[in-house]
Amino acid sequence: MKKKLALGMAIITALSLTACGGNSGSNGTTAAPGNTEAAEAGASAGGSNNLIVSWWGNQTRNERTQEALDLYSEQNPEVTFDGQFAEWADYWNKLATSSAGHSLPDVVQMDYKYLKQYVDNNLLVDLTPYIEDGTIDVSNVSENMLNSGKVGDGIYAISLGINAPALLYNKTLLDENGITVKDNMTMDEFMDLSREIYEKTGYKTNVAYNNGDNFIEYTVRSEGKVLFEEGKLGVDSADQLLPFFQIYEIGMNEGWHVDPSIFAERTIGSVEQEPLVYGSTPANMSWCAFYYSNQLTAMQKAAPEGMEIGMTTWPSDDPVVSNYLKPSQFFSITVDSKNPAEAAKVLDFFTNSEDCNNILLAERGVPISSLVAEAIAPKLDDMDQEVIRYINEVVTPNSSTLNPPAPDSSSEVYDLIDKLEEKLCYGEIDAAQAANELFEGGNKIMSGN
Repeated sequence: MKKKLALGMAIITALSLTACGGNSGSNGTTAAPGNTEAAEAGASAGGSNNLIVSWWGNQTRNERTQEALDLYSEQNPEVTFDGQFAEWADYWNKLATSSAGHSLPDVVQMDYKYLKQYVDNNLLVDLTPYIEDGTIDVSNVSENMLNSGKVGDGIYAISLGINAPALLYNKTLLDENGITVKDNMTMDEFMDLSREIYEKTGYKTNVAYNNGDNFIEYTVRSEGKVLFEEGKLGVDSADQLLPFFQIYEIGMNEGWHVDPSIFAERTIGSVEQEPLVYGSTPANMSWCAFYYSNQLTAMQKAAPEGMEIGMTTWPSDDPVVSNYLKPSQFFSITVDSKNPAEAAKVLDFFTNSEDCNNILLAERGVPISSLVAEAIAPKLDDMDQEVIRYINEVVTPNSSTLNPPAPDSSSEVYDLIDKLEEKLCYGEIDAAQAANELFEGGNKIMSGN
């Protein structure tokens, strides 16, 4: 554990050393040799130099990613891209449809919790050969961060950055009303804060409504449990799931949680439509949003003029046990790619090119290459520097080991959680019923019965 945190700290510290912004020596291009033989073999087998790259995200990410792909094409004129992006839910639905028809994009943005499922279903390419021959240069990447993309004996994903859970909040509103927010709040402190804000301002709380897959795991972690084990849930009883659902029950009963009806015409999980920054009155807005640290910039960009977004930790009965550092997202190459060798060069470009990362500017999290992190540090704005401070000073000293990737069938459990949460917030069931139904239904799903 200490070794993992130390390695994570080393990368983050490198990024914060703004006085050390020298050139890495690559002049923005990848120093590693290309896999020429593999590329020629792909071409002779009908491989294409038009690559489809797919990702989920906000408008800031979309613009920066497309600009980075355009730069790659400028430096490699024979390669063109079809960049495809979508909101979180739509993204995974489209990927599932594509995988069924074996028409997946060449490169896909992959999430940690879905990585094992895609590997187990033989949908991703093992990147080990491209790492071993230098096509993907990982000489400046920590072993722990590299291994975050490992399943079994293979490496199936390259992390695009380091981040951590983050409660984003309307700092302007709270400052104006003399309300302070502390890091590492307990659940009781968070609920007391929600009550205070509602009483003083009328603004309500959104506890990741129907977007709380990671937050339920966070609450379970506080009890020393994981949400998933092979073939079953990782909790011993429904009682260990109850605290998650009680937050919604108490919030709805006391009036400080947002009404679920406000999401009827919004895309849940969309930064631009998040109640923190989108709405007309305190009744349909929230003072906070449960996201990740790398999304601070996008949320600030989406905020109304004059609203400053602050950042703190998610609440937990044991914040140190609950909190963690994680790979923000990955890039993976799919088995449907017609030119995996060129796709591997693109992964190297995102990992090691200074020019590329001068465009991305840590939007997906702290770069995993220590040299790139150090090089782009002087170019980061105040928001990005705040992310560095948050990860370095708040989370790293107060966190624990990340859970293993979620096993197959977890997606169905997440869907069940959302349905139960919705029924609870509409008053159709209570927290105890929701916890019991999740315990019974979740175990049934995981066991395959």
